[in-house]
Amino acid sequence: MNATLQQIAQRIKQAKSVVIFTHMRPDGDAFGSALSLSSALGDLGIQNQVCVESDIPSNLAFIQGIERVRKTPEGEFDLLVTVDCSDIQRLGALSDEFVIATRKKIDTVNIDHHISNARFAKYDYVRECSANCMNMAALIERLGAPLTKQTAEYLFIGLLTDSGNFAHDDVNEETFALAAKLAAAGVDVRLYNYQLFKKQPKARAALFAQVMSGIRYFFDDRFALITISQDAMKKCKADHGMTEGFVDFLLNVDGVEVAASIMEIKYRQYKISLRSKEYADVNKIAGTFGGGGHIRAAGCMLFGDIEEVIDRLSYAVSQYLE
Repeated sequence: MNATLQQIAQRIKQAKSVVIFTHMRPDGDAFGSALSLSSALGDLGIQNQVCVESDIPSNLAFIQGIERVRKTPEGEFDLLVTVDCSDIQRLGALSDEFVIATRKKIDTVNIDHHISNARFAKYDYVRECSANCMNMAALIERLGAPLTKQTAEYLFIGLLTDSGNFAHDDVNEETFALAAKLAAAGVDVRLYNYQLFKKQPKARAALFAQVMSGIRYFFDDRFALITISQDAMKKCKADHGMTEGFVDFLLNVDGVEVAASIMEIKYRQYKISLRSKEYADVNKIAGTFGGGGHIRAAGCMLFGDIEEVIDRLSYAVSQYLE
């Protein structure tokens, strides 16, 4: 059911032990949302743990305390909170844990900012905004937890990541107001800007050069895509975390309205990341294949031969180009 943040805060404060889930292949907003809540609950003396099915991506390994994130929950808990996750399937292997918890009559909470959210928990709070960490900051305030430097850093990581370094078109006064509040709490803005958007290992630079040399254009250059194969990552000694931001580069090309990254996860399975510049609704494009996200940023999974995947994706994109 739809719930207010105040209602959710009251339920959380009644809990003895909370488990926090976020989506598979997590990004900065996923970890920022989960770890900021964990930090706040710790300050309130509420036992908690953070779980995600995936390995920690290399580009986010610098985050303090991220080594405490588990792949499955340990021990008993009486409240399950999912953050930055649009549906149960996005939890990956943890979706089974979610179902088990509901069968045990354990209350569930869903806090998210994706337009495609399926409202799958007992308590749902979904509000579209630049980053889910904006929702988490509001929840933490209602919990009455202090905004410590550690909590502020986690929130800033999510805010900076999902706003595209304050470049996306959903960035507004509220986004900057929260950034100012977090900076006042002690966040080193320069440091996190460098860690999230500038710093890169040689392996990422090599992979970037190889991938971008193969950009393909369709529909009078309005659609551009890149493919990232397992072979290319192995050759460059790179990992999936190093591909963060690749798809955004394509939008800088004049005339491109929709950009796509097609990353090989395993044989005949591809993770599709979609971005748009001005008018195309990529949430609807991703929805064609069971995915979703935001109007300007979304994703899905596709299966099959790579050229077949490109054909199917290109046709779907063509339906949303003016």
